[in-house]
Amino acid sequence: MTAARTPYGVGIGWRPEIAGFVAGLPGLRFAEVVAESVPDDGELPAGLDDLLGRGVAVVPHGVRLSLGGAEPVQPERIDHLARAAARLHAPLVSEHIAFVRAAGVEAGHLLPLPRTWEAIDAVVANVRRTRERLPVPLALEPIAAIFDWPDDELDEGAFLTEILERTDALLLLDVANVYANAVNRGTDPAALLDEIPLERVAYVHVAGGAEHDGVYHDTHTDAVPRAVLDLVTQLCERHRPPALMLERDGAYPPAAALRAELDAIAAASGFVAVT
Repeated sequence: MTAARTPYGVGIGWRPEIAGFVAGLPGLRFAEVVAESVPDDGELPAGLDDLLGRGVAVVPHGVRLSLGGAEPVQPERIDHLARAAARLHAPLVSEHIAFVRAAGVEAGHLLPLPRTWEAIDAVVANVRRTRERLPVPLALEPIAAIFDWPDDELDEGAFLTEILERTDALLLLDVANVYANAVNRGTDPAALLDEIPLERVAYVHVAGGAEHDGVYHDTHTDAVPRAVLDLVTQLCERHRPPALMLERDGAYPPAAALRAELDAIAAASGFVAVT
């Protein structure tokens, strides 16, 4: 499966706190919403409803499936994601290569997997279960992590490629995660771009972060650093994705600062600005 080549351009993650700002972006054609915040019935939040009315593609982004868990993914959570896709007329949905629960305990965070063949088998089985119940394609997002498990058997590129090829899923590539992981491992962030199947990229996350005590954290509450924008450019030189999305989840700056970040992403990628 390859990603649809509809050129959506630069988008943004829809959040209630910035719904008015998002609604005021004249060139917006792509947005994302946390899937678990989409109600099963009743009216959609007014801002989301307005975006759909304008023809903006809105993708539900799941955070609670736990595709990397050792236990089978819960069908009711998949069904909610499927209903969100149907309500939003979404071209696809996305979730994380991570686990968030074990033995019934919810972690409340996206936790990294050991890069082992056993972990791959667990992810593949859960992704296949998920895709069977979804009406649209599924894109998988590798997460940012501040540590690696000591029993890793594969590097990140081989780990991701194996999962994508065995599941025939799309890829949600978060360049901020790529940057964070490379900084924390002391590796070259651009190297991963040459190791994974970029033709599977459905869309791209771009976000900010900050370094504390020598560890880079993918915060989503800081401005996008120049190094992440440079990585966007390097990605687009290799393979231009259909859409790039500013991901912000708190500490929202004034509208002018958000517009400047969107403009910077457009400049780095070569897409037309949405502001």
